[in-house]
Amino acid sequence: MRNRTTIVFSMVAIVFLASCNSTKYVPKGDALYTGATIKVNDSTLSRKEKKRLVTLTATLTRPLPNSRFLGIPFKLSFYNMAGNPARTNFIRKFFRKIGQSPVLLSSVDVDYNSKLLQNYLENIGYFQSASTGDAIVKREKAQAYYTLMPGRVYTIKTVDFKTDNTSLGRAIQNTKSKTFLHPKDPFNLDIIKGERSRIDATLKEEGYYFFSPDLLILDADSTIGNHNVNMLLRVKENTPVAAKKPYIIDNVYIYPNYRINSKQVDTVDVQKYLYGGYYIVDPGKKFKPGLFQHIMRFDSADVYTRTDHNLTLSRLVSLDVFKFVKNRFELSLNNQSDTGRLNTYYYLTPLPIKSLRAEVSANTKSNNYIGSLFTLTFRNRNAFRAAEHLDIYGNIGSEMQYSGYQSGYNTYKYGGGITFTIPKFVVPFLDLNTTNAFVPKTKINLSYDLLNRVKLYTLNSLKAELGYVWKPSANVQHEFNPFSINYVRAINITQKYLDSLSHNPILKHAIDNQFIIGSNYSYTIDPFVNNQKGTGIYFNGIIDLSGNLAGLVVKKDPITQQKNILGAPFSQYVKTQTDLRYYYEISPKARLANRFIFGFSLPYGNSSQLPYIKQFFIGGNNSLRAFRSRSVGPGTYKDPNTGNLSFFPDESGDIKLELNTELRYSINSMLEGAVFIDMGNIWLYSKDTLRPGAQFSKSFLNELAVGTGVGLRINLTILLLRIDLGMPLREPSLPTGQRWVLNQINFGDKQWRRNNLILNLGIGYPF
Repeated sequence: MRNRTTIVFSMVAIVFLASCNSTKYVPKGDALYTGATIKVNDSTLSRKEKKRLVTLTATLTRPLPNSRFLGIPFKLSFYNMAGNPARTNFIRKFFRKIGQSPVLLSSVDVDYNSKLLQNYLENIGYFQSASTGDAIVKREKAQAYYTLMPGRVYTIKTVDFKTDNTSLGRAIQNTKSKTFLHPKDPFNLDIIKGERSRIDATLKEEGYYFFSPDLLILDADSTIGNHNVNMLLRVKENTPVAAKKPYIIDNVYIYPNYRINSKQVDTVDVQKYLYGGYYIVDPGKKFKPGLFQHIMRFDSADVYTRTDHNLTLSRLVSLDVFKFVKNRFELSLNNQSDTGRLNTYYYLTPLPIKSLRAEVSANTKSNNYIGSLFTLTFRNRNAFRAAEHLDIYGNIGSEMQYSGYQSGYNTYKYGGGITFTIPKFVVPFLDLNTTNAFVPKTKINLSYDLLNRVKLYTLNSLKAELGYVWKPSANVQHEFNPFSINYVRAINITQKYLDSLSHNPILKHAIDNQFIIGSNYSYTIDPFVNNQKGTGIYFNGIIDLSGNLAGLVVKKDPITQQKNILGAPFSQYVKTQTDLRYYYEISPKARLANRFIFGFSLPYGNSSQLPYIKQFFIGGNNSLRAFRSRSVGPGTYKDPNTGNLSFFPDESGDIKLELNTELRYSINSMLEGAVFIDMGNIWLYSKDTLRPGAQFSKSFLNELAVGTGVGLRINLTILLLRIDLGMPLREPSLPTGQRWVLNQINFGDKQWRRNNLILNLGIGYPF
C-alpha cells in the first residue's frame, strides 16, 4: 500500500512541478504567449456557421504557443529545468534538446494576424469581412484575442466557359461537365485554383504539353447583387501558339549509359540504332535493347499524355538499375500546323553494376535471448544485360540466453543462397507485361540453412522457390509463388534431447523431417508505403498450399500407406492468415494503431499435423508483449514440466487469434511514447490427449491471454529503436474464474516483478 501511495504522490508532484514556474525565463517587460482566442461577432450568421469559422481559423495565427500534453507544457518545463542558458553541461544540453524555449508576446504581430484572418475570410467568400485584434497580459502571461466580422458569404450564381472553336477551346469546353464550380456553392479561392489545375490535367492527357494552369483566368463578378457572383472562365489572350495545340511523339532517344556530368549529346552525330521504335544510344552495349520494350510507355506517333510520361519515369526508376533518370522533350523539326511533334530524350545514369555489402544486425527476445547476424551479399544489378539482379549471399549468426531456464543452450545459424530477379513476367509461351508504374518481377530463389541448437539437435533446411511479384498501384502488391519446395531434416540429435521426449513427446515435432512442396499467394494493401502517418487500413492475406497437386498424381506406398516423392513423404495442408490493421490519427502528434490477426490451417491426406516451421506461434517481441516468446497456449494448456526442464518448448498451434491496440504519441522529434494492450491465443484443430485444453472450442473467447504495458521509441532517423515493458492481465492456463490476475499486481514485490514484467527490445514498430 505504501508503494502505491508513493507512486501516486510522485506522479502528482511531477505534474504540479511541470505546470508551475513556466514564466521562469521570460525576459523582463515581456510575457509568455499562451495562444489566441477567436470570436465571431455577426448577428447574420447561425451558431453552427460561427463555430465552423472559428474551427477554420483557429490554427492560422502565428506564432503557435508552446505545445501542451494533457494541458501541461512539458517541453517548456524541460527547457526551464535546463536552467540558465549561459551555463552548459551534458544534462542541461539534453533538457534543452528535448525542451522548447518560451514563445514570447514580443514575437506576436497582432495587426498582421488580423489582416491574415480577414484575407482568409475573403478567400472563402466573405467579401465584406473585417477583423480586429488585441492582446491582454496577466501575471506575465499573454493571450491574443481576435474578433471576426465576416458578413454574409457570397455564393456562385452561374458558371460559364468562354472559349472559341479551336481544338483547345473545344477541349476545354468538353471538361465543363466535371467542373468543381457549381451554382449555390460558396465562393472559394482554393476551389478555383483546383478547377484550373483540373482542366490543365485533363488537357495534358490530350497532348497539350505546353499548356499550364496560369493560362486560365476565372473572373468573379460580385456586382450582380444579393451576395451572388457570376464565374467566367477564359483563356488568356496572350497565350503562346505552342500552348494552343496538342502534340504527338515523333522520335524517342534512350541513353542507358549516360554520365550526369556529360555535355548534352547531339543526336544527329552520335552512334545510334533503331530497335522496336526506339533509338538506343549505347555504344558499349551495356544493356540489351529489348529491355526497353517492356519498360517504355511512349511510342513514336503516340499522343503525349502526362500519365504515360510519369509512368515511363516510374518504371525506369523501379528497375533499381539507374541512379538518375532524366527526361526532356524538344520540339521536332517535323511539325504540322494544327498538331505539334515532340522528340523525347531519356538520360539514364546507371548505378554501380557490381557491389559487395556487409550487414550486421542484433536482436533481443523476450525469452532472454540475445542474438546477432552477419550477412555478406554480392550483387550484380545487370547480370545478363537486361537489368536482372543476381544476389549471392552468406550469413552466420547466433542466439545466446543470458539468463533463465535455457542458459547454455545457444543457437548458431549458418546459411547462404542465390536470388535471381528478372524485371518481367517469365511465363512459358506467353508474353505478359503490365502498364502501370511498377515493373513486374520474376524471382528464383535457392537457399540452404543449418541451425545448430547446442546440446540439442541440428537442422538442415533446403529451399527452392519460383515466384512473381507485381504491383497494380503503389499501395497494392501481389506475390505468387507457384512452385515452392522446402526440405528440413534433423541430424545430430543428442541423447539428452531424446531423453526429454519421455517427459514431453510434443518436442519430437520440432525434429520431424519436413518435406513441403506446393505454392503460396500473398495480397497486400498498404496505404502507408510513402508516408507512415495518417489514417488508413492495412491488409495482408496469405494462402499457403502444400501437396495439393502432388497428392493427385502420386500413389500411396502399399506398405506405409503414405505418398512419397523420391522416397520421402510430403506434407499436405491448407493454411491461411489475414493481418488487418487500422491506424487512426487522433492529432498530428498522436495515433492509434490496431491490429487483428486470424490464422487457420488444416492438415489432410499425408499429414496429421502441419510441419513445425508452418505452425502458428504467439507471444513475444512483436506479438503478446506481456508474455515470453512462443510461451502462450495452445488454448488453456500449459506444460506441467516446464519449470523442471532446463529448457521449455516452443508452443505451436493450428489456429491463431490476436488483437493489438497501441496509442502512440510524440514527445519530441526524437522520442515517442506508447501505451498498449495485447490479447490472443493459439489452438489445435484436433484433440490432442497429450495437451488437454489445447483444442479450439466455442469458449475460445474465454481462453484469450491479455497483457498491457508502456513503451518508448527512439527515432534515430535511419532506424527506430523500441523498448516495451509489458505485464500480464489474464492467464488462460489458470482455472476458470482465476484467469484475471489484476488483484495480484504488486510493483513493490521483487519476485512479482521478476515473474511478470517482460522487457522487449526491438527495431521498428511492432505493427
